[in-house]
Amino acid sequence: MRDHDDLSLVLPGVARAEPVNVHERRRQRRRRRGRRALTLLIALALVAGGGYGAYTALRPSVLSLLASDDYTGPGSGQVTVTIAPGDSGRAIAQVLAQAGVVKSPGAFVDAVAANPKAALIQPGTYALRRQMSAAAAVGLLLDPAARTAQQVTIREGMRVAQIVQVLSVSTGRPASDYTAALRDPAALGVPALAKGKVEGWLFPSSYQFGPDSTAVQQLSTMVAQTKKVLAQVGVPDRDAERILTIASIAEVEAASPDDFAKVARTLDNRLKIKMKLQLDSTVSYAVGKRSITTTPAERATKSPYNTYLVPGLPLGPISNPGKAAIDAAYHPAAGPWLYFVTVDPSTGETKFATTSAQHAQNVAQFQAWCRQHKGQC
Repeated sequence: MRDHDDLSLVLPGVARAEPVNVHERRRQRRRRRGRRALTLLIALALVAGGGYGAYTALRPSVLSLLASDDYTGPGSGQVTVTIAPGDSGRAIAQVLAQAGVVKSPGAFVDAVAANPKAALIQPGTYALRRQMSAAAAVGLLLDPAARTAQQVTIREGMRVAQIVQVLSVSTGRPASDYTAALRDPAALGVPALAKGKVEGWLFPSSYQFGPDSTAVQQLSTMVAQTKKVLAQVGVPDRDAERILTIASIAEVEAASPDDFAKVARTLDNRLKIKMKLQLDSTVSYAVGKRSITTTPAERATKSPYNTYLVPGLPLGPISNPGKAAIDAAYHPAAGPWLYFVTVDPSTGETKFATTSAQHAQNVAQFQAWCRQHKGQC
């Protein structure tokens, strides 16, 4: 039996070590711990001395890193800022930082993330202040009173004359300002292939026009948006006028966007076999009215828009189509149709046919609806 004070270590293949007293081993461990602690203290002192020198040299950079990237308070003065449709939070942050409203884009992005209502910020022109806190800027952008521009909504299928009326009422500018601007389509950005006609090139959408925006600027914005949508759909410049013409017809002939592509295909099918389009919508445009049907006298009107008399497409667009109609005109549905008629204008139900006999049955259904709804056809 081994004495517990004899903590000799025996390893296989190694000569037996001399016994070491347990109390001596404890004293050795305490001495080693003391030396390590002293070494650590000396090292810390040396590091602290060097760190102070480094801090003194780098103090300006350190203070810059520690400075806040956000202003405090509500700001002062006034800055007019415009947020475009489709701008992301980061895009808005860049605009505000460049205008001197917020101190940094990052501060605004953080403020947006912290405010659940920030998603409700709308495009438009706003009266903000210089050097606002990012949170205050978000709050002001959510305040309808801060918006200085009037919102104008142009519906799909409107004609230029209607658009002029809406713009005049919404912005307070005289209609004559717009009619004067329309006399120079090139100045509005309308391409030469439109042959001096603006119809079809004023894109229907909701716009925010500032109080100082001119009629030319407003109309130019709408033309630019049409070009943008044509590019998004993939329409080559050389085909733009033709696609807009087909889209403008589909926009007013089809009661439902679901039928735009079928209407476009029907028109294409007729054009391929040189069959007159015979569209009441183009006749209505020619005589300056809007109605579901036309009279024999109106259909006899001599006009490049009268597709009962003139073969092929009309001279140009008969309305200002939206993106869905433009896309349908460029990507028509597959089908053999040569005829269509909206048999129930109240629901928008439209029927397509490949033979004149089928079409006659559909027309009879439409005529029955008209008899039941006198004054609406």
